[in-house]
Amino acid sequence: MTSAPELGHVPDRRPPFKYSALARVWFSDTDAQGVVYYGRYLPYFDHARTEYHRHLGAFATPGREFVMRASSVEYHAPARFDDLIEAFVRVSRIGRSSITYECAAHRQPDDTLMVTARQTLVLIDREERFPVDVPEELRSRVRAFEGDDLEE
Repeated sequence: MTSAPELGHVPDRRPPFKYSALARVWFSDTDAQGVVYYGRYLPYFDHARTEYHRHLGAFATPGREFVMRASSVEYHAPARFDDLIEAFVRVSRIGRSSITYECAAHRQPDDTLMVTARQTLVLIDREERFPVDVPEELRSRVRAFEGDDLEE
């Protein structure tokens, strides 16, 4: 079985971000004012984070899953129907049981900053629903990719 194609890429123009994925604004993403509804940026960031995981070789750990612990979002400019959004993502910190991501959505081709976010996910045991340690193997992959920009 072959792995699914990656929908993101490794850009070199927006450090400390080392990964991004593209998304098109669909009509269903917009509100009555014709701009992207504020809640629709979270799926853009979920998409980028999923592709980041795919790039690093998946984050699946048997019997465990990452759940959202905290998410803060700031809105800088409106996006509209048919805009091309490049969602940048990076891991800024790995704690004992958590991973913190930073995200930034830029409209292309003018590179206007639309939204920034910081999200913390916690690895939990699926049955116990209790936090567990982030495995060293996963930590190592993130460390190798993020380099000195990663806080541990």
